[in-house]
Amino acid sequence: MDIVEIRAIEGPNIYSPRPVVKMVVDVKDLENVATRDIVGFNQALLLYLPGLSGHHCCFNRPGGFLIRLEEGTYFPHVLEHISIELLNLSGQDVSFGKARRFMGSLYTVIFAYEEKASALRAAQMAVELTLAIITGKPINIKAWIAELEAIAQKSRLGPSTAAIVNEIQNMGIPVTKLGEGSLMIFGYGANQRRIQATISQNTSCLGVDIACDKRLTKEILSLSKIPVPYGKIVYTKEEAVMAAQDIGYPVVVKPQDGNQGKGVSLNLKGSDEVTEAYVMAKAYASGIIVEKHIRGRHYRVLVVNGRFCCASERIPAHIVGDGVSSINELVDRVNQNPLRGEYHEKPLTKIKIDPIALKVLTRQGYTLDTVPSKGEIVFLRENGNLSTGGTAMDVTEEICPENKYLAERVASIIGLDIAGIDITTEHISIPVEKSLGAIIEVNAAPGIRMHLYPSVGKARPAAKAIADMLFPEGPPVFPLVAVTGTNGKTTTVRMLSHILTSYGLKVGMTSTDGVYIGNQRLQTGDCSGPESARMVLMDPTVEAAVLEVARGGILRSGLAYEYADIGIITNITEDHLGQYGIDSLEDMAFVKSLIAEQVKTTGYAVLNADDPMTMEVKKRLKGLTILFSDQEDNLILRKHLNQGGRGVYVKNGVIFLEQQGQTQSIAKIKDLPSTLKGRARHNIQNALAATAGAWGLDIPPKVIAKALRDFHCDGNHNPGRMNIMTLDDITIMLDYGHNVRSLEAIINTGRLLGHSRMVGVIACPGDRRDQDIISLGHMAGKGFHHLIIKEDGNLRKRKPGEVASLLVKGALEAGLKRDKIEVILSEEEAITESLVGAREGDLIIIFYENYDKSLNTINKATTHINRVKVLPV
Repeated sequence: MDIVEIRAIEGPNIYSPRPVVKMVVDVKDLENVATRDIVGFNQALLLYLPGLSGHHCCFNRPGGFLIRLEEGTYFPHVLEHISIELLNLSGQDVSFGKARRFMGSLYTVIFAYEEKASALRAAQMAVELTLAIITGKPINIKAWIAELEAIAQKSRLGPSTAAIVNEIQNMGIPVTKLGEGSLMIFGYGANQRRIQATISQNTSCLGVDIACDKRLTKEILSLSKIPVPYGKIVYTKEEAVMAAQDIGYPVVVKPQDGNQGKGVSLNLKGSDEVTEAYVMAKAYASGIIVEKHIRGRHYRVLVVNGRFCCASERIPAHIVGDGVSSINELVDRVNQNPLRGEYHEKPLTKIKIDPIALKVLTRQGYTLDTVPSKGEIVFLRENGNLSTGGTAMDVTEEICPENKYLAERVASIIGLDIAGIDITTEHISIPVEKSLGAIIEVNAAPGIRMHLYPSVGKARPAAKAIADMLFPEGPPVFPLVAVTGTNGKTTTVRMLSHILTSYGLKVGMTSTDGVYIGNQRLQTGDCSGPESARMVLMDPTVEAAVLEVARGGILRSGLAYEYADIGIITNITEDHLGQYGIDSLEDMAFVKSLIAEQVKTTGYAVLNADDPMTMEVKKRLKGLTILFSDQEDNLILRKHLNQGGRGVYVKNGVIFLEQQGQTQSIAKIKDLPSTLKGRARHNIQNALAATAGAWGLDIPPKVIAKALRDFHCDGNHNPGRMNIMTLDDITIMLDYGHNVRSLEAIINTGRLLGHSRMVGVIACPGDRRDQDIISLGHMAGKGFHHLIIKEDGNLRKRKPGEVASLLVKGALEAGLKRDKIEVILSEEEAITESLVGAREGDLIIIFYENYDKSLNTINKATTHINRVKVLPV
């Protein structure tokens, strides 16, 4: 058994709206072997993973998978469940999975995940475990689980960031995680907000620098008459002792730019303690602060967007004696609390036994072997940081107004939009100035888990306060349109982009010819996949996105977004069949339906009522739908309108919108340049789809109408799609038709232009099935008077001349005479020959592979043969 392919699909996909791992395995000799056929396999598997006995499987109840094992299930199914169980044991709550035959002995195994890297490793482990059981090789499952936990920990969000993310998602705003850290992007385009931990994109860099420099923080606060401990910065042990004597004991020693209580020693009462504390602090900074120890309780006050949010009292790490157990045993017991983690991944952090903890115990006259009396509290730290094992008690309702104002003022003085103010004072209910308390530190990236998960008291909405600060007016409006289909995608995308641009928005657009931001093409080539879409969605200048989404990208990587406002399916016809296991129109409809399914509840799926596959798609949808048709009496459309739905159609040569009996005219078809006065029926369909999409976005009808009247099929608005160039005695049409239906549409349009002879320069992508290539040749043979057959530069694993031979076969079967067919494999040479051999009155239709090269070839050829070139119209 081998893994042939493995990948994580992070966006909505054809298997699940949530992320999944897709693994293709070659089971080889195990293809027809069931689990019961291998003696002892089931028993060994359950010994390793007893939790499998609780999996539901297809029986929808615990124990279902156990029944399947006993009946004898196949190994891809086993791999699915092993992967899920390994993830569950390592802390991920997932249950979705499926396994299906792909072809021959190849199977696709799918399962959900929460953390990508560990999920990919779990898939590999599933194969390793299966083979190990079959061969009798022992496996250390506990070590495997620990490995998965460690992998997941590297990129798992901590409680603070996770809480903020949850609040943002509750607002309906999409979330994108970058890298393995805590850098998050909320929303798309110009509406996006960025945050890392609790530092937002609005947080002042200078404010962070000041807060991280404890000496500078104290100096600035002192100038504003904020009470801070008197202290000095030192660089040697001798200076530290002299400073402590000058300040007066007890003192505190801490790094100048430390955090999380690292290297901090409090309540030092002699030179030896100061020297030891200096050495520990030196590990974290070159400059060391010695300052007056302020007696009192330790508090953290959170200020968000200049306003007091909540407050906690921080209790230093401690244990409570039971009269029997040693301090070391009690620490171990406390650390077994499932709420405590190694770092910041859980509400609390485990208590660490380190030199500082040992020193604190020594000053109290304890060792790790000391057995405290029952009820006796023993502290292992003097600071209350959660990162060193401390706990928190909510005191939000106890803080006095004066201390609230003080905290707000401190945050303002330092220049932080999110600040954690550390206060030591007799009690937070007493103004600091009256209790001889002080501001100890200002934190620029304060953890908020103490407010979210206090050990005592009420949880406070700290994460919601940050989310509300980032989006004070609620979820922003960002029009997002996705377009898929067999034909017409690119033109529809360009039309919609033009409509939104006319509406005053800066549009990001992806298509098969590039990525555009506004009027600038930033990337060339086929950019209809998720990577190009993410490029647009992450651009901070984009105000709306129109994305062409191809079948290949959906199958390989899913979608780049979670939900769109509009999902358009132009049509579904016979193209790309036989690839990626898609063998029928029903299969293709299943794939492309994803675009219509992943639409917001307030958005619209836009479907073609003239397409026979529309009902196959529509039955999968639960949300709102707009249907379009170039026939007002289309039965599917009429039924939809009678049920109160929205529809766009053509009546008496005019595009109309209709809902609940109310109609609105948009524009006359003959006034739309893209339709060639109604002769280009396929562009009527594209205009209807674009109109429906714009209507679903609440774009005013007048804006839609004007934009459609301004949209031309030329090199500016719609390059490479039905571009017509008129020379002195011939006409050239440049298009990208590469399947039977698109070829048919262009041929039908060409016939209506009234030329004496039509010459076709055609090719077909080599990854199509033989019968599809022959059918394309057949359509060309029926439609053209003369045919020049070329081949794409990318043969897609075909031999030179192989595709051309199939096209010739199809053309001959259609009745075109052999002397009317030329085979010139080079695209440039084929185009040149079509122009050199042109007759007066010819319409030459060129179906290109590379638009820019083809256009250059046309320009060179027309110059060479002394024809007068006219720019595209």
